[in-house]
Amino acid sequence: MTLMSVTSQLSPTERSTIRRSSKRARTERDELHAVLDAGLICHLGVVVDGAPRVLPTGYGRSGDTLYLHGSTGARSLREAAEETEICVAVTHLDGIVYARSAFHFSVNYRSAVIHGRPRQITDPDEKWRALQVITDHLAPGSWEHARQPNKRELAATAVIALDLTEAAVKMRGEGPNDEPEDVEADKAWAGVLPLETRWGAPEPSDDLAPAFEIPAHVLERRYPA
Repeated sequence: MTLMSVTSQLSPTERSTIRRSSKRARTERDELHAVLDAGLICHLGVVVDGAPRVLPTGYGRSGDTLYLHGSTGARSLREAAEETEICVAVTHLDGIVYARSAFHFSVNYRSAVIHGRPRQITDPDEKWRALQVITDHLAPGSWEHARQPNKRELAATAVIALDLTEAAVKMRGEGPNDEPEDVEADKAWAGVLPLETRWGAPEPSDDLAPAFEIPAHVLERRYPA
């Protein structure tokens, strides 16, 4: 296997191989990055006291490393930081697929699932960089605009890193797959109802000085190029 194939394509393992509707699997690493970069919240799956627990979590990506953060008091994050196996999922719902039969109703989506053993970030410089990555993923431009974390805040924040080596990407972006007899009968509407997400107007904090203008990085986020 060449270096190019290692860096540009996913290498599925037993648990990351998509078998159900495998034609919707994606193999390019760039497609994994795109799904992660377009999301804002992931779902972290970890086993706590022998039972699964799934929690919404903030994250950010740098290269082929996914950073997740939370409170040092969070049991789930402490368990994840113990270098046990975890699972992280990001999903975008792009539309509802209306079919002529109830069996063929579906959704259009983009999804990514990452498996692996996380690494707790203890190096102060890496933790600082990771928090910058997470902050600017959620709110680009905010790391330089806002006050950065002090020692107390850093101590109260846990950060883990998850390598993106073992990941699966799956997408659907098409109309209904109706049975030929239902298409011929033509007794029900069929198609796709797209779902779009947009930013609303910025709402200044009640205790913000009235003359404070909305920063450019906030307006640019609302009106992407």
